[in-house]
Amino acid sequence: MSSRRHQNLTLVGSVTGAVIVALDGTVLTVAQPTMQRDLHASFTQVQWASTGYLIAVASLLVFAGRLGDRYGHRQVFAIGSLGFAVTSAGIGLAPGIDWVIGLRVAQGVFGALLQPATLGMLRAAYPPDRLGMPIALRTSAIGLAAAAGPVVGGALTAHFGWRAVFFLGVAPALVIGVLALVVRIPAPERTADVRLDLPGALLLAVALVCLVHTLVSIPETGWTTATTLQLAAAAAAGGAFVHHVRRAAHPLVPPSVLRSAAVASALGILVAASASVFGALFVGTYFLQDVLALDPLQSGLRALPLAVMMVLGAPVAAVLVRRYGPRRTAGAGMALLALGIFLFARLDRAAAAAEIGGCFLAMGAGFGAVMVTATAVVVRHSPVEHAGVAGGLQQTAMNVGPTLGVAAATMLMSLAGPGSATGPAHGDGPRWPDGAFVTAMGSTLATLAAVAALGALLAVKLPVSRADTGHG
Repeated sequence: MSSRRHQNLTLVGSVTGAVIVALDGTVLTVAQPTMQRDLHASFTQVQWASTGYLIAVASLLVFAGRLGDRYGHRQVFAIGSLGFAVTSAGIGLAPGIDWVIGLRVAQGVFGALLQPATLGMLRAAYPPDRLGMPIALRTSAIGLAAAAGPVVGGALTAHFGWRAVFFLGVAPALVIGVLALVVRIPAPERTADVRLDLPGALLLAVALVCLVHTLVSIPETGWTTATTLQLAAAAAAGGAFVHHVRRAAHPLVPPSVLRSAAVASALGILVAASASVFGALFVGTYFLQDVLALDPLQSGLRALPLAVMMVLGAPVAAVLVRRYGPRRTAGAGMALLALGIFLFARLDRAAAAAEIGGCFLAMGAGFGAVMVTATAVVVRHSPVEHAGVAGGLQQTAMNVGPTLGVAAATMLMSLAGPGSATGPAHGDGPRWPDGAFVTAMGSTLATLAAVAALGALLAVKLPVSRADTGHG
């Protein structure tokens, strides 16, 4: 098989796998109320269908990437895709909410296998100086899935019920999984010394499980003794993991990856960008629906420029990286993201559609540029034999960041005003007195804009030019 055809097949598989996972998350959000009523489930049980998936994914991403480095990204990709298809079909056929929760956790395990492999395969198939555009196309596809998810999910749920949402990804996941197994394409030599480091994987999993569960719990319960203890456990396990990595002969995250200032900065930028944009989206959604009294469809249309700019702007960002280098491109992207959030913080009840759209436009353009640039740095700056770990770290940042952003936004809104950021209380009307939500939103989004600005400062550690982004 020619090298060009190999690259095209790899790109199609990588993009399709990323889209399936992204679409699964966005369409489920729309289907949750119907699923809750149909299965006679509690709100907490339905939330655990999402929380269980998120915890399973976040805790296993880096280890899954290491499995790809050891056994081959194509093989791990195939297992992840096929497992994702089977568990998706199982959820669609589930007789009760307990089955849904259990199968969602299993789906999260297979999703963890699938996600790092999509980046690991790209790193193995493309030369370092040609990775920018494939990563940009992958980012555009994720943005398109995020935009289309609520519309597709709403249509499927309305016409065929919530189970159709889970059947949506079964066929494409089966196809790419089977193709990954049967199509023989050349693969790079794997390093015999790649070890799995099970103790390190366990410590990292414990740290991430405690961290993610804490962040997911805060919007619902606030700061409690339990959340404080969980956060302390996350810190302790994280510290033990760092100590283990420094002493282990074959650590889960190789020292060459940990010591790279470019990789560390790129991961920090991804966390800061995703936390600020998803925190802003969380608050902005309530502003659109509770303050401006827009229905969900109207709110979605107001926010559509964000997804559109991710789709259209990602390939442009790849060109900018080639011309101006990662440092300038990521720095400008974070500055644009910070500006969009800051301008949103200044909106009030009189905000026009054009003003709202302009804020989301700036956020989408900035976030798309940062996603492409920082992801390319993480993948390209890691040796090819550690591409899976690099992909796992990138995906972990993109899972933890949004969770952190929503938790931070919830806490800031609660501190800035009365009640909670989650709107009506038991159907008795808004918790926020007139004007109080807008005031709290202003200070909350200003803080999130500052987080994005901090990410812009981290960009000074990125390579100046494209020539500096080779692996090593």
